[in-house]
Amino acid sequence: MTTRKRPLSPHLSVYKGQISSVVSVMQRISGGGLAVGLGFFVYWLGAAAYGPETYATAQWFLTTWFGYLCLFGFSAAMYFHLCNGVRHLIWDIGYGFEIHQVNIGGILVLASTAGLTVLTWIFIFAKLGGAS
Repeated sequence: MTTRKRPLSPHLSVYKGQISSVVSVMQRISGGGLAVGLGFFVYWLGAAAYGPETYATAQWFLTTWFGYLCLFGFSAAMYFHLCNGVRHLIWDIGYGFEIHQVNIGGILVLASTAGLTVLTWIFIFAKLGGAS
């Protein structure tokens, strides 16, 4: 008998990712993004409570390109977590377990996340443009 060196479980090089596995991994990543984003939010609130100079520094940071990128990522993570949470609530009711329904649900989560994030930032920049 000869033994072959084969992976004991599906390896990334042979495993084809499905929408459900991608959305599952993204759920965990978005949770980490929310934790980091809440750190920024606490920093901003603390700066507001500490005084005008500290708040001005926090506002300056959050209005740089990197600050906007962080805020954009936070809003995308928040919407993704929300939409996927609704998907899980639907699963808890007992619907959406067929393979085609799981795939459609994953696509709907991604599409609604993108739509809500873009609409939010269009609204934000419209308000910022109107305030100038």
